Amino acid sequence: MHRSKTWAALVVAAALAAACGGSGGSGGDAGAAASDGASATPAALDTRAAPAAAQVVATPVATGLRSPWSLAFLPDGRALVTERGGSLRIVSLDGTVSAPIGGAPAVDASGQGGLLDVKLSPDFASDATIWFAFAEPAGGGAARTAVARAVLRGDAVTSVQVVFRQQPAVASGVHFGARLAFAPDGTLFVGLGDRGQGTPAQTLDNHLGKVVRLRTDGSAPADNPHVGRAGALPEIWSHGHRNIQGAAIEPSTGRLWTVEHGPLGGDELNAPASGANHGWPVITYGRDYATGAPLGEGTTRADVAPPMHHWVPTSIAPSGMAFVTSSRVAGWTGDLFVGALAGKALVRLDVEGGRVVGEQRLLTELGERIRDVKQGPDGALYLITDSTDGRLMRVDLR
Repeated sequence: MHRSKTWAALVVAAALAAACGGSGGSGGDAGAAASDGASATPAALDTRAAPAAAQVVATPVATGLRSPWSLAFLPDGRALVTERGGSLRIVSLDGTVSAPIGGAPAVDASGQGGLLDVKLSPDFASDATIWFAFAEPAGGGAARTAVARAVLRGDAVTSVQVVFRQQPAVASGVHFGARLAFAPDGTLFVGLGDRGQGTPAQTLDNHLGKVVRLRTDGSAPADNPHVGRAGALPEIWSHGHRNIQGAAIEPSTGRLWTVEHGPLGGDELNAPASGANHGWPVITYGRDYATGAPLGEGTTRADVAPPMHHWVPTSIAPSGMAFVTSSRVAGWTGDLFVGALAGKALVRLDVEGGRVVGEQRLLTELGERIRDVKQGPDGALYLITDSTDGRLMRVDLR
């Protein structure tokens, strides 16, 4: 049983465990005047002991990436990496980084915007299709999150087609969200931010602070919860989100899981269900940046889906995330790994029966903002670090 896994193989050496209590830097996203996240304070860390010989290490695979944002592995083991400034690169596991690949969509790279998520089609082997989420210029200083599909042939991107545009476009450089996840039925979930607007996340006449669910042509599936409802956009799956920065499908159930930034504390792990309201900005564990006062009406309400896990009193600024399905490291199978920006850590969430029962902060000694996490074709866990000299790294237990 997953619950009986050997924890001794999972916990870092004593020095690393001590480091988990340190501060984690500031800011969830570089470039924002009021960026998400503050110094990270561990919450509900698992404290079970481990042999001193057990150590989680991150080995550099490639360096010199410019503010990388997303990582997606090709079937041959190479990786697609987006850079927020607008470039798409192919990284080989021997460390070779390609020149920027032409054909990626034009982006608004101001503030937190840019070329953001990249995802392979579930049928990539036959259709060679890749998907982008990005900040699209909308004129007059406004921008919006958009989703495009394209074809990757060799080292070239062609046939770019925008299939979704967040409505409305907003003159803001924050909270684009922009994580993508394919459901088992082939529909596409898109996690969207509230663009710093707050209240519209609670109404259904816009895409701000929403998860949307799309067919691959960009249309709304007929079984979306608000199809046919007056005043509601049919693409909406769930609402009341602040800034979704990670999304993954739980392998055992096919459920969507997401992480989103709170303001001062109140980061959330959610499993957005059809029609669910996740509360922002009226129900939240977050606090006001300036005063530290509670926000909204409180932390719970009967009609609001509570988070599966949350971080208080300060934010870790969770980012890209991945469930581990391989058995390469004994005991990690089924667990969820989340990159932390402000927390400067790889956060391991022990998942048992669809619930989070423990948390660990790993790789804090790197002092790196971890932007995305993926399992590679070899079964190993990989991450990218968020800086102007970003790195692709492989995670191992030694």
